[in-house]
Amino acid sequence: MRAAVAAAHRDEWARVFGALVRFTGDWALAEDCTQDAYARALERWGADGIPRVPGAWLTVAARRRAIDLVRRSGVESEKLRLAIADAEPAGAPADAALGDQEGEWEDEVLRLVYTCAHPALPVEGRVALTLRAVAGLTTREIARLFLVGEATMSQRLLRTKRRIAEAGIPYRVPPPSLVAERTAGVLAVVYLIFTEGYAPDDGRPVRDELCLEGIRLARLVHRLTGDPEARGLLALMLLQHARRAARVDDAGDLVPLEEQDRALWDAAAVAEGLALLAEGAVVGPYGVQAAIAAEHDRAPRASDTDWRRIRELYGLLPATPVVALNEAVAIAMAEGTDAGLAALDALGEPPALAGSFLVPFTRGELLRRAGRAADAIPHLERARALAPGDAERRLLDRRIAECRAAAR
Repeated sequence: MRAAVAAAHRDEWARVFGALVRFTGDWALAEDCTQDAYARALERWGADGIPRVPGAWLTVAARRRAIDLVRRSGVESEKLRLAIADAEPAGAPADAALGDQEGEWEDEVLRLVYTCAHPALPVEGRVALTLRAVAGLTTREIARLFLVGEATMSQRLLRTKRRIAEAGIPYRVPPPSLVAERTAGVLAVVYLIFTEGYAPDDGRPVRDELCLEGIRLARLVHRLTGDPEARGLLALMLLQHARRAARVDDAGDLVPLEEQDRALWDAAAVAEGLALLAEGAVVGPYGVQAAIAAEHDRAPRASDTDWRRIRELYGLLPATPVVALNEAVAIAMAEGTDAGLAALDALGEPPALAGSFLVPFTRGELLRRAGRAADAIPHLERARALAPGDAERRLLDRRIAECRAAAR
């Protein structure tokens, strides 16, 4: 029974919560009543049996709780009065209340996803609300993932919910004219959740649970929308995260991509990512980045990587300093380090990368590869001073030591 409730929480939370938001128009009330429905399930399912359609049972329980709370409070909005008047009778079977049509589930979750990622909301609020409302994480879990106090995260969520009410943000899938624009915003929020898992804020090279939440949300958006960029984003996440077990050695030190033990890569995740790319043409920035990741992941050895193809793919991405930096590496690997250094010289020191360790690290690495160890050392030392975490600093310490030994 507890396993059934846990599965219903994982699979049905977004649908139940979304239905309550639409029913009540009150995010806080909807959250309280959805939580209460799961608590009632723990009490009832053991005695009465697991319902045929758990999501419908939970939705009815949550709706009845909302009606009870509103009536007892004596404060009813016009929306709630109309909703209560149309609500099912108390004796209606839970399984029949909403039906079990897949289309109804998709509509409900899509409304929730697009509302949480509305551009009128602050970015940090969109991320937190998506994890709370769509993924069903508790405030404590979200706070732990983003390394802030529970009270801080609670206030962030509260401000975001208030903003929805104050701005009159509608609970709906946007009209056709805005779908593409708003879907891009949804995908940006999902990717931000995933990439936050690779931020070294707490000393760990990867916060796997946060990455997996990003992948789960990308899978959901892809399934519900069929958007080509959603497919590309899901493929990108899978192909990147497939390497997680090889990113650090037994001592916890970072292992560069070309030195990783590819036998440790997640073959199933790689296969799924490649299959997604094979479904259609590569389109949009996420799809192009996924195609780049695929060139790395399909190569049996680092030396088998098709760097010329990777360079071509970088040329399809928007021209940004980070793209230019990565393209310089691809040029170096495809045409030689001198060509890569020339591309790096052309990039210069872009303001967007000021204070980042990436430019001096890349230059130092290319000089090291060119056999110019003494020239590489000052750039690697500068990169070490700017490195964001201990793992990066330890990698740079190793590189500096190798260059000093080679320069003697």
